[in-house]
Amino acid sequence: MDTQELQRLKNKFDIIGNDAALNNALEIAVAVAPTDLTVLVSGESGVGKENIPQIIHQFSRRKNAKYLAVNCGAIPEGTINAELFGHEKGSFTGAIGERKGYFEEANGGTLFLDEIGELPKETQAMLLRVLQSGEYLKVGSSRVEKTDVRIVAATNVNLYHAVQQGRFREDLYYRLNAARIVMPSLRERKEDIYLLFRKFTSDFAQKYGLRKVSLSLDAISMLKNYRWPGNVRQLKNVAETVTALESRPVSSESDRIELDARTFAKYIPDEKDTLLPQIASPSSQSGGISDDDKRMVVKALLDLKNEVDSLQRRVEELEGGATKQLSAQTGDSARIDTPSASYDDAEWQEQAEDLSIKKTTGDLLDKALEKHGGNVKEAAQELGISERTVYRRLAEKKKSK
Repeated sequence: MDTQELQRLKNKFDIIGNDAALNNALEIAVAVAPTDLTVLVSGESGVGKENIPQIIHQFSRRKNAKYLAVNCGAIPEGTINAELFGHEKGSFTGAIGERKGYFEEANGGTLFLDEIGELPKETQAMLLRVLQSGEYLKVGSSRVEKTDVRIVAATNVNLYHAVQQGRFREDLYYRLNAARIVMPSLRERKEDIYLLFRKFTSDFAQKYGLRKVSLSLDAISMLKNYRWPGNVRQLKNVAETVTALESRPVSSESDRIELDARTFAKYIPDEKDTLLPQIASPSSQSGGISDDDKRMVVKALLDLKNEVDSLQRRVEELEGGATKQLSAQTGDSARIDTPSASYDDAEWQEQAEDLSIKKTTGDLLDKALEKHGGNVKEAAQELGISERTVYRRLAEKKKSK
């Protein structure tokens, strides 16, 4: 694509930026669009992955058919098969009638599966069958259905690492990865950051009759040097908050206001490696879950997830070995050794840390749900995790009682 064509594409889909990696991702999307290749879009949360499947659909032969987007992480595990593939009347409690699934609804068009890494193993197997043969079964039915759907999937987790951990099917991973598009993080697009900030504050100011916000050179440097873990989504929230709290109504004298670094510093975190923004607001001390608690939860989920999974596998292996040992012994001599015979001090310390993390996460989840009146979606957004993760933790908590 030449420069003019690329700019027209950005204008059409409201994409801001001139970064080379961003341009490359857009060019690949246009190049693969006329084919039926399955596409996997990867990138951190908030980078704008949802633009890619829309571009692919609009430049494909399916552009006049349906385009459906599904957030796999927001659907409870118990209903996701019915949501994707449909169900027959009476197939489960609450199935009062036959229902079409997304694969049937999107037949002939494009189906965007976001947060594909959150799919349960059973659903992964059903998805693999659809990708290979276009066939699927509705929940509660033995009749094979056919569909012709173009799949574009997206993930903000390392699927290859999930394959190594046994959480994602290897055959499905390679099937999805026929064409891969990587969306760069915002910290990799430093020259685009101020362009995006000006766009967001300009749109917000125009909507509410406020002066546009610009930044001094020192404030721009601060804006670019922050690593933006929430990427474009986080930047937009900050830009709108800054405009709402620092700007004034447009007057005949001025339609713009400039902020210096000292003023702007209130709206971004002091620590460069923090995981969540600390936007200053009058209500920041008004109870609820503190920013420190949120950061602790997210750090626990991100930094210690691998260690937790590894520990769980070790425990399962040891339990399996103990069961075999018990089966091989008879009479009073049949005995399972205590954990102290199998774990050294370092391993027990790791297990204790794991339990502490789970308790802390559970407590904060309870606080979030209580704060939002049991609304799972709002609680998940506040904690920075998917709705599916919340449902899974609630199920684990209920099971442990």
